[in-house]
Amino acid sequence: MRILFLGDIVGRSGREAIIHNVAKWRKAYRLDMIVANAENASHGFGLGPMIAKELFEAGIDSLTLGNHAFDRKELIPAINDFPFLVRPVNYPKSTPGNGFCVKPLPNGKKVLVVNLACRIFMNPIADDPFKAVEDILNRFPLRRAVDAIILDVHGEATSEKLSLANAFDGQVSFVVGTHTHIPTADTRILPKGTAYQTDAGMCGDYDSIIGMEKEGAILRTRHPFAGGKLAPASQEACVCGVMFETDDKTGLAVAVKPFRQGKHLMQADGLGA
Repeated sequence: MRILFLGDIVGRSGREAIIHNVAKWRKAYRLDMIVANAENASHGFGLGPMIAKELFEAGIDSLTLGNHAFDRKELIPAINDFPFLVRPVNYPKSTPGNGFCVKPLPNGKKVLVVNLACRIFMNPIADDPFKAVEDILNRFPLRRAVDAIILDVHGEATSEKLSLANAFDGQVSFVVGTHTHIPTADTRILPKGTAYQTDAGMCGDYDSIIGMEKEGAILRTRHPFAGGKLAPASQEACVCGVMFETDDKTGLAVAVKPFRQGKHLMQADGLGA
């Protein structure tokens, strides 16, 4: 299978870049599934139900969230209307929604998507993500219950994301980090066959500070008590993510590469003469 994972969607520019292109990408790259993190899709903070519906109708197969999952309170009563929208699985059991989903695909395959919240430098503090994954894998082992497994590891610390990836190397198809909005340059297949990238980056305007207008973000960073107002940057988006391919027999990765479309982060072949 060939699957595309898209990093944090930030605001209108990120949404529109995906909505206008997702069908084209599916055809051009022969994609079996497209997953995206949408925790910043509604004006940069949270995900409202109307935006969730819009993204699913555009062709996204599954949406993941993170620490901003419920910034839009209107999602709380509506989250169960979206069976393929997942919030962090290691949040308290009383949290609305589900932390994982099994997505059936037209090709007859089934893909398990799990959303995890990291704990280092993160708020709110979540339960043990390692234990959460162990419990899910006991229920849905790769190849016996599902054909591929994706872990969206939402967090700040690169070491925590790497620890989770290596702990479950060979047991899941793909581990990808989200949350920092900066795509990392460590895309690879781990020794036991799990594809990995520490952070997928964001789908949004990169002429910004992690998707926010520069002025408010600088004021907030320089003068933390001044309460600088954050608003999503609104110029043309660059879409960042990771594309990977699995072996149908093992469910593990056979190929993985970064995915980048748009301005500001164009990949260069060299500096020229």
